[in-house]
Amino acid sequence: MKPADVLLALLVVVIWGVNFVVIKAGVTEVPPLLLGALRFAAAAIPAVFLFKRPNVPIRLYLAYGMTISVGQFAFLFTAIHVGMPSGLASLVLQSQAFFTMIFAALWLKEASRPSQLIGLLLAAGGLALIGSAHGLAMPLAGFLLTLTGASLWAAGNIVTREVSRHGPVDMQSFVVWASLVPPIPFLLLSWLIEGPQAIFVALTGFSWRSAGAVLYLAWIATLLGYGLWSRLLARYPANQVAPFALLVPLVGLSTGWLVYGERLQTVHLAGGALLMAGLAVNLFGTRLMARLRGTA
Repeated sequence: MKPADVLLALLVVVIWGVNFVVIKAGVTEVPPLLLGALRFAAAAIPAVFLFKRPNVPIRLYLAYGMTISVGQFAFLFTAIHVGMPSGLASLVLQSQAFFTMIFAALWLKEASRPSQLIGLLLAAGGLALIGSAHGLAMPLAGFLLTLTGASLWAAGNIVTREVSRHGPVDMQSFVVWASLVPPIPFLLLSWLIEGPQAIFVALTGFSWRSAGAVLYLAWIATLLGYGLWSRLLARYPANQVAPFALLVPLVGLSTGWLVYGERLQTVHLAGGALLMAGLAVNLFGTRLMARLRGTA
């Protein structure tokens, strides 16, 4: 990769890593489901007037919006709202890679390579360790909600595979137009679960901090972050770009510690190390095994 593009990839890593402390700042003042509605409304308007809508069936816009947008962030925002540390959330959410592998095998009949199965076992062990250490520092509900969010992100990845079958698609434009889907479901869920009184209080007391959180999540994390990531994927093979995502939890854990003083137990760190090892094996294991066979 060109040095300038490496810097862009690292910028995306920082943007997405900081995203988790911004979520925590947002849900302290705005109910999580309402925050989701505001995020995607701000991401869609006025961006839909700047991007041409890709020729993709409406059902795929709905499926993407309800899985990777509503599903993932409804559970992630709620997890952080109920006490899931922002840094640990950035780590556990990476389990989406393994849920994607499982869903691809079930729905798309994709075969898994041995290295992927080894990576899955390592990651499962890491998640088991993290989950076993629930308590005041990490409520079990927060951990389970984050895992559920990761599974819905993975379901959205399967939808993305289906989108790609409709010819070359500008994914940034697709994401912008798919952002029109989440606001109404989020608002309905917020009205039913959080209640009209909570919505009224949040909107009438809307602060600059809340506005900053919404705009960061919408314009920086969603539009800028995904736009740069899509640009890199268009220029380079996915196996050159994807490994940068392994750095997101490092930024998430660091900013969670710096901003909120989040401290993890040793078992959390051990579980996180296993999870990241599983991700690394999943990404690099096949190539490493091929090289070892070639030198044997």
